[in-house]
Amino acid sequence: MKIAIVDYGAGNLRSAAKAFGHVAGASATVDVTSDPEAVRKADRIVVPGQGAFGDCAAGLRAVPGMVDALEEAVHRRAVPLFGICVGMQLFATQGFEHGTHAGLGWIAGDVRRMTPADPALKLPQLGWNGLACKPHPLVKDWPAEPHVYFANSYCFEPLDRSCVVATADYGGPVVALVAKDNIAGSQFHPEKSQAVGLQLIANFLAWRP
Repeated sequence: MKIAIVDYGAGNLRSAAKAFGHVAGASATVDVTSDPEAVRKADRIVVPGQGAFGDCAAGLRAVPGMVDALEEAVHRRAVPLFGICVGMQLFATQGFEHGTHAGLGWIAGDVRRMTPADPALKLPQLGWNGLACKPHPLVKDWPAEPHVYFANSYCFEPLDRSCVVATADYGGPVVALVAKDNIAGSQFHPEKSQAVGLQLIANFLAWRP
């Protein structure tokens, strides 16, 4: 298996590559790459991300041929794709962090600033939080009360709620994990979420959507 982690200057690349490599083992190669051809040839694609939505969207589009390569792999070859944090948010229609910015539009919806109902809850949402999940191959073998690591002030609000696999409660529901066709992503960081995060990575690598 060839795993491509897309390097567009806006991701937690080293820890993501380490986590995917640890889970995949010797049966796979993990390539941190800004080469569209490597993405086209991959069996699994990961889009990490941290920072502001607009900066990440601009950074991804600034890599010559990368969006076209992702389109070809994901939509024509149905290669499983996973986005992490802002990487997942980029699948949305648009984001409203420091202005209005176009996303990739692969899962219809917006990325908006979180508004916790409890004023004692500060932003960013930083640290561990429990999840409520529905059955899905990506959460196979998770514990009954999974906890994962978040670092975000904005959250994805998909129009079609059927794609929401897991939510967290942070003064109201926060979309934590989505999956639509062969596209999936988490608002939390699986590479920082210990056993639950590693199990999610294993489930993604085994996923046959």
